[in-house]
Formats: sequence, structure tokens, C-alpha cells
Amino acid sequence: MTAAEGTGGAPPPAAVSAPQPAPAPGPAGPAEAPSPTAPPAGGSAAGPDRAELMDADELRALQLSRLQRTLRLAYDRVELYRRKFDAAGVRPEDCRSLDDLARFPFTTKDDLREGYPYGMFAVPMDRVRRLHASSGTTGTPTVVGYTDADLSVWADVVARSLRAAGARPGHKVHVAYGYGLFTGGLGAHYGAERAGCTVIPASGGMTARQVRLIRDLRPEVLMATPSYTLTLIDEFERQGVDPRGSSLRVGLFGAEPWTEEMRREIEERLDVHALDIYGLSEVMGPGVAQECVETKDGLHIWEDHFYPEVVDPLGDGPQVAGEDGELVFTSLTKEALPVVRYRTRDLTRLLPGTARPAFRRMRRVTGRCDDMVIMRGVNVFPSQIEEILLRTDGVAPHFQLHLTRRGRMDRMTVRAESRPGLGPEQRAAAAAAVAHAVKEGAGLTVEVEIVAPETLERSVGKIRRIVDDRAAGG
Repeated sequence: MTAAEGTGGAPPPAAVSAPQPAPAPGPAGPAEAPSPTAPPAGGSAAGPDRAELMDADELRALQLSRLQRTLRLAYDRVELYRRKFDAAGVRPEDCRSLDDLARFPFTTKDDLREGYPYGMFAVPMDRVRRLHASSGTTGTPTVVGYTDADLSVWADVVARSLRAAGARPGHKVHVAYGYGLFTGGLGAHYGAERAGCTVIPASGGMTARQVRLIRDLRPEVLMATPSYTLTLIDEFERQGVDPRGSSLRVGLFGAEPWTEEMRREIEERLDVHALDIYGLSEVMGPGVAQECVETKDGLHIWEDHFYPEVVDPLGDGPQVAGEDGELVFTSLTKEALPVVRYRTRDLTRLLPGTARPAFRRMRRVTGRCDDMVIMRGVNVFPSQIEEILLRTDGVAPHFQLHLTRRGRMDRMTVRAESRPGLGPEQRAAAAAAVAHAVKEGAGLTVEVEIVAPETLERSVGKIRRIVDDRAAGG
């Protein structure tokens, strides 16, 4: 049994479990009162909110009501949805149960690009308070918008995620996600404020300075990508400081796939509870799902706002229950940019709820449909390479797969960063060890380059995992 499927895990440390009162969060969605994400009567912002205490029947009834409203909003206000629904022969009133959602067409990133920049918006621009966008490095960027109510819901679900991770009012949250058009920084920022925490808006980069801030300002909570967290740990050690002695107690890590091996390394080297947070800008941003500190067994999806499905990544049908497939989301409370059956391309499986029984869990994302590399008939995911790197002494899990074609033969070069202080001979030995492990574990012959730390280019704390130059013949 994997850690994502069991119910084990260490209890939260005392410094992360003492609840304190704080102001209630704001409204959870349009025309609804009281807020389902406000604390229960007599409770505090440190405990579960009203929606988290619902039973499964209450949650399903709320989901159906919100789903019907979302389908109506999308059909009436967004031309692309109207065309897609009509082509599929369905209308909003055909959704009489949650199972009926499967009759409606999928939405893809290409649909969002077709509507660039504002064609998918369901409200007039004078109601839009903020815009975010993807980087657009692989094509036309996708633009997402938020109304006042959307921003309030977003803050609510991130605050809920922080509470589930063990953060409490009065804690200091060091946000090392990138700010700007990327949703990570601002999503974490306003959610932490909604949770009654003090925000340290460090953003990404300037790693030595970030270590100084953590040492001086003594935050209890870190929000960052898991790969950048390892960079921070390396910098602590480079400065001669034991990272286990820092004030940090909990980390919410997301924005990229990561493995149980990486969780163990972060927890051992930083002495924190390393927890997964999930989100994507097309659906909302960070805060769509969160791992609970008391179980560490996968991410509970906040299903009162985001309805999940898992489908066959190579087709349109549902995946067998309990098996991996492509994650699909329908937003239930978004106003500016409702999404209906949005194909995330992320691979996971749905599991029953544990710490929040009414809310299903998703296993940690293991990769993306579009990240699978087929090399000489062998299917390889970046997560497989990451697991090998984490088992190799002297090698950091900061890596890139470079695909080239020489003649008629596809080739893969694994470029991975070394740990600080690794000499040329040690790098050569590590490269040989990685190449051998990939051959043994994945059945694929690869070239391996172990490069110096901080060599691979990063964007908002993340490394582009795959560089495919096969079409160029180089």
C-alpha cells in the first residue's frame, strides 16, 4: 500500500496544532449565505468549516444544485459552450443527476486558447477583478478571470487547505511561489491571510536571501514547489546552517508532480510535515485539493467547489474505479470562467475520503498524459527518472530530459544537477549509476549528464522537464 492510499502518517507537531480564534472567512459563492466555508457556529477559523462537516448526501445535493447552475451559466453566457452542448445534443436541463454530467462534452486547453483572451468569460469585464494567465511558452496563453466572489472562494479554499495542513491563525507563512500572472503566489498569499496567518511574500528566486528571511522572520509554514524546497535546503547547508533547526514545521508543496521519495527527503532534511497541495489556473489555482496532516494519504478534493472525474486518458469513457486515469474537473461556483469537464492532463486516481469522509481523495499526481515519452517502444514518465535520481548519492532531483534524433534513432539524455560539492570524478560515477538504474528499471538506454547546481533554467521555481528536439533532428 502506498502512502497515498493508506491512512498512516505522523500526527501534526504541537506548534502546528494549537487552534486560535480568527475572523471568519468571507462568502463562498454568489448569492449564498451563510458561507459554506465559514467556520461552524461556536467554532474558530482553526477548525473545519461547515462544508467539511457535511455528510455525503448533503454534499451530493449541494453539488447537483451548483452543477445545474454552472451548466446554465456556461450555456447562456459562453458561445463555445453553447456550440459544444448543441453539437452533443444536450442542454443544461438534461442534467438531473450527477451521473448526467457524463453526457456533456469535455473542455480542453485548446478550447481556452480558441477563446483567447476573453471569449470563455461568462460575465462582463466590469465584473472581472483580476486576470491570470499561463506562460504561453508552448503556444497561445490561456487567460483566466476572477470576479469578487471568485476571489473570495479562492481565498476560502486555500485557507481551508492551510488548516487541513496544520496551519493556524497567527502562524507566519513564507510564500516562495512565483507572484505575477502565475496563480501560485497570489493564491497562496490571500488564502493565508484569509486563514488568519501572517504572510511573508518572498516569491521565487534569490535563494540565499530567502534562507536569511526564514532564519530571521521564523515562519512556521512554507509554500513552494517541492523542487525549489530542495534548493532552499541545499542553500541552508551551503551556508553551514542545519535546515532541521529552522522554525518551519509544515510545508505545502505543489505546482509540479513529485514522489514519495521526495517527500521523505524533504521531511528528513528539513524536519517538516511535507504535504501536497493541488490546483491549476484553468480551474481556480492552488487550493483545489489538499493533503491532510493527520493522515498524509492523498489529497482531499474540495468537492463543494470542484467536481472531479477520472477518465480514460486515451478516450472519452470513465476509467475503472480505483485505477489511474486523466483527472477532469467541473467548477461548481466560478462566475467569470466556469469550466465544464476540463481535461487537466494530470494522471491520478480517485479514492474514498478519510480525514474528510464526504470528500473524495485524489492520489498524488504521478505525471501528465502529455509528459509520457515513448522512446523506442518504451513508455517513460519523468517521475520514474526522479525516483532513480533520488536514490543516487550526490544527485539532486532537478533534472531535464532532452530528446533528440540521430538518423532514425531516438535518443534521450538525462541532464541532472549534482548536490553541492560534488567533484568531477563523483559526477562521472553518479552519471554511470543513473544510466545503469534507468536501463534496469525502465529498460531504456540513456545518456546521462550530471551538471553543476543551479545550471538548469527554471520558470517560477519549476524546471521544464522535457525538451523535445526530435523534429529538428538535433
